[in-house]
Amino acid sequence: MADATCAGRKVDHPGSPMTVQAPAMDLAAPRSAPGDSTPSATAPAAYTITARVLHWITAILILCMIPLGLVIANDWGGSLQDSLYDLHRSIGALVIPVVLLRLVYRRVSPPLPLPDDIPAIQRLAAHVTHWCLYALLLLQPMVGWIATSAYRAPINVFGWFELPPIWPENRAFSEQMFGIHGLIGALIAALAAVHIGGALFHHFVRKDRVLMRMITG
Repeated sequence: MADATCAGRKVDHPGSPMTVQAPAMDLAAPRSAPGDSTPSATAPAAYTITARVLHWITAILILCMIPLGLVIANDWGGSLQDSLYDLHRSIGALVIPVVLLRLVYRRVSPPLPLPDDIPAIQRLAAHVTHWCLYALLLLQPMVGWIATSAYRAPINVFGWFELPPIWPENRAFSEQMFGIHGLIGALIAALAAVHIGGALFHHFVRKDRVLMRMITG
């Protein structure tokens, strides 16, 4: 009877061929659902830290240049008018190498494309806005440099050095170029507003990571 009882229990012992195996558990990382733009821990950043730093430096320069240009164009600076002119010219001179560096870095390390669920028309609008801003941010300081050179006003960059004139003295031509300079400035302000508005739309309405790509990567 004892043998029958033991046989009925079928108790496994260490080393016994009858071992109970626990069901295998899938420990793989969860997969993102279609349309989920949240990056996994191993996903590459859409923008590198260098690209993000250059972007925000450019943004700060633009947000300084626009009100400065408005003030000096309307002679609202009072006793600080000359100092504001010098600051405006200095920032304009700084914009040129910063934008060139951004373009070179973008060529060497292009960002990841926008998420697939963004409509084609929005992709096109973002692409056109970006490249128009790049072009105007290079054109604007060059026009200002030409206009200032034709006026024969000094361009003292933050008190460190003075840029040489790149155009013969011609006051009438200078006034025309300053007019063009003002129009380009207004266009940059409009495109910057569209750019900011689009980023806020993505963040608060679409609730995707388009804005956060440029903040956290």
